[in-house]
Amino acid sequence: MSTHQIHYDTLLSHYSNSLESITLLRQYRPYFELIPSLRRPSDSLISVPLPVVQITRPNLTQKHIQLECDLALIMCDPDWKVKTGQEIFIFIHRPNEDFSSLLQRWRQVEVMLGEEYYWLLPWKHRDIISDRGESHYPLFVTLDYSPKRISKGLEGADLPHVRVSNPVIELPPDTEENQETPICDPTE
Repeated sequence: MSTHQIHYDTLLSHYSNSLESITLLRQYRPYFELIPSLRRPSDSLISVPLPVVQITRPNLTQKHIQLECDLALIMCDPDWKVKTGQEIFIFIHRPNEDFSSLLQRWRQVEVMLGEEYYWLLPWKHRDIISDRGESHYPLFVTLDYSPKRISKGLEGADLPHVRVSNPVIELPPDTEENQETPICDPTE
């Protein structure tokens, strides 16, 4: 696995925690202000990594679809335990992804969200009404490995984006059990 892929996976796992995703939203103030309550952040924001929705078509057929975003952040009223209707979709620039592919992922999400849909939420949040949101907001995340043309393209398209530094990669600690002991030649 390449170092860039490890950086991407580390960032995805980091922002899968709703409290950690708030740190990402702090970098883009208009979205940070959408959080219903900062006094109760764990009840105000649901972070859904690699989200799946259930699409209901006019002929009442249903289909489960994984959205092409990396994370969905769903705002909730902490007192009433209901969605507020505002949803943020995070698109982390993937290693070796072109600008057109990154935009295409957002466009695919826009098309899917045009249908009637329901969220397949994590078990912890199954009691929350999971119908479609009213407002959809994209946020693009670039890393140190992202080419400058990606940021330039996002600026040119007037799309909200933030740049984050590559996350620290956690390596397993070297212990004596994991290290091989050199074999000594008794004749030396």
